[in-house]
Amino acid sequence: MKTKAVRLYGKKDLRVEEFELPAIKEDEILAKVITDSLCMSSYKASNQASDHKRVPNDIAENPIMVGHEFSGELVEVGAKWANKFKAGQKFSIQPAIYYENGPVGILSAPGYSYKYIGGDATYVIIPKDVLEQDCLLAYEGPGFYPASLSEPLSCVIGAMHANYHTKAGSYVHQMEIVDGGKLAILAGVGPMGLAAINYALRREDRKPSLMVVTDIDQDRLDRAASLYTVEFAKERGIDLRYINTSTMENPVEGLKELTGGTGYDDVFVFAPVAPVVEQGDAILGFDGCLNFFAGPSNTEFSAKMNFYNVHYAYTHIVGTSGGNTDDMVEALDIMTKGLDPAGLITHIGGLNAVPDATLNLPNIPGGKKLIYTHTNMPLTAISDFAEKGKTDPFYATLAEICDRHNGLWSVEAEDFVLANVENLQ
Repeated sequence: MKTKAVRLYGKKDLRVEEFELPAIKEDEILAKVITDSLCMSSYKASNQASDHKRVPNDIAENPIMVGHEFSGELVEVGAKWANKFKAGQKFSIQPAIYYENGPVGILSAPGYSYKYIGGDATYVIIPKDVLEQDCLLAYEGPGFYPASLSEPLSCVIGAMHANYHTKAGSYVHQMEIVDGGKLAILAGVGPMGLAAINYALRREDRKPSLMVVTDIDQDRLDRAASLYTVEFAKERGIDLRYINTSTMENPVEGLKELTGGTGYDDVFVFAPVAPVVEQGDAILGFDGCLNFFAGPSNTEFSAKMNFYNVHYAYTHIVGTSGGNTDDMVEALDIMTKGLDPAGLITHIGGLNAVPDATLNLPNIPGGKKLIYTHTNMPLTAISDFAEKGKTDPFYATLAEICDRHNGLWSVEAEDFVLANVENLQ
């Protein structure tokens, strides 16, 4: 089986190459990748190469496939797994696998660590490392792109599960955000912040009474407010506020005032910016938990924290990096029940667009960049479809479809792309 894949050979050295995959072993599965969502973590890995903790040292000789937010169909199932999986099943993968190697744990992941599996490919071999840890997950919902976005959604699910609170006189940590509490999402209208908003609004088990989302970009705030409306939040019993902190004379005082002066039970920081971290710390209430979600590239990144409040107000901080398999299962389940992550997607492209897009990801505005791996398409913003459609009927049709879906990507748009793959080579 031939595959075409984007492979990493060294720092900023990504190449689209076609090559032969070996025959699968009895404990492996051959799969067809349909979609992959580009992630900032891939940008970091591509820049750091072997300096990255998940990337092997010998990639110059044994390059790895990149991409870890992917979905597709199973093609051939090894004998060991024939009782659990079948050809034709749709799938997603929990990429942040972890396995024991003697006394040392190994951080390993598709998209960072393997020669034959990564999301930016047409076909991949799912190895036993993934299968033995139940990290291959069946997806029964509509389309493929939601399954690709189950990985980023699982990250925010894991973050909310990781927050904790305490009771006076007890050393037991009560995990989770406070049900009926006050929640702030700072720098919160990027792709991951949007996923957090969407999840918080649709949870059935617990929800905040107040959810404040901040940013300094009014256009992005307005887009978020159009996708996840104050009116819908109110129906869910949540007082949702979108706040541009750049217009506030004193953001800390202004944000605390929204809580009635008590501060926030849970604060999530979605940008590795010291003033934002410090702002998050300053608005914590008693027993407030700050979750530093945004992973910095700078190994020396630091910010001030009020340790008087740590001691006397019981404030605390956690950091999360990715979700676990349970979080992925929850993400897939909530999508099957109706959560549509299309609001995260702002660009569409083909496999040929991956190297440049990955290496320039911080400089490309908007949200998630969704790749259809069996196509050759330039990375194109959904908002640009209509203009391109003036000279290209393919984009004209895509623009019409997206207009029917409030300007968002959709299963209908995906089906149209997949039906025209041959015309896009």
